[in-house]
Amino acid sequence: MSKKKHRDRPAPETLGLPPMGVDTHAHLDMRGFSPDEIPDILARAASAGVARIGNVFLGPTAYAQNARLFAEAPGVFFILGMHPTECSGYADALTAAMEGAFRDNPRLRAVGEIGLDFYWDDAPPGDQKRAFREQLEMARGLDVPVVIHSRSAEPETLAILADMGFSGRPLVWHCFGGDATLAGRIMAMGWHVSIPGPVTYPKNVDLARAVAEIPMDRIMLETDAPFLTPEPWRGKRNEPCHLGFTAARIAEIKGLATEEVWLRTAKTAQAFFGLPDL
Repeated sequence: MSKKKHRDRPAPETLGLPPMGVDTHAHLDMRGFSPDEIPDILARAASAGVARIGNVFLGPTAYAQNARLFAEAPGVFFILGMHPTECSGYADALTAAMEGAFRDNPRLRAVGEIGLDFYWDDAPPGDQKRAFREQLEMARGLDVPVVIHSRSAEPETLAILADMGFSGRPLVWHCFGGDATLAGRIMAMGWHVSIPGPVTYPKNVDLARAVAEIPMDRIMLETDAPFLTPEPWRGKRNEPCHLGFTAARIAEIKGLATEEVWLRTAKTAQAFFGLPDL
């Protein structure tokens, strides 16, 4: 009888990274996590050098119900927006509710994740486009950054952003998984990308080539927890504590020290989201 090969899964803290890292995109309030787990999740993140986490609330209802989970976690900042797959029959009242939340709570630092998703058919494309435009206009009025979700809809996403005059505005392409051509178009617009765990997957050659071409000052890190776990923890639930493995792979691609990638991406994220010193 053959035995499964044991996978070496080094603990995240063994990377020895300083307590400066920023996970720009996680969903700790989703069903993949229990509210009772959050203190332990944050403690594991801290032990792995993650000082700040951007928690993304998928709509005003999620925000109203779950923001309280982070009342004692000053290192967690907030991002709020309607995911494109949730935009069927998008109502203006949603924009008003989110705008009110931003004006009431300085922990809300960006509108997102918003955009277009034609991979799934959960929301009609017309509804997605209208919701996308309304939320872009809201972000412009609030003068806050935008976090973009785009799946199987890159040309349409770029066209709307250009039409709305978002070239040069603070914008990050969340969970970037494209090739060097898409990266070049994003860079030409003056935007940023956040790199997720799949950059660590050996077969993800196009993403590695794209990362090699993207300037370091345009790169941020994310986990998208509980999704997209990096090697060597792939197959397990993702958490912010795994962020360092993504930094290590980017460092390998760039020919840099992991700590340099860790600190430079943290500095970029702090400036992008306007995060105060802890």
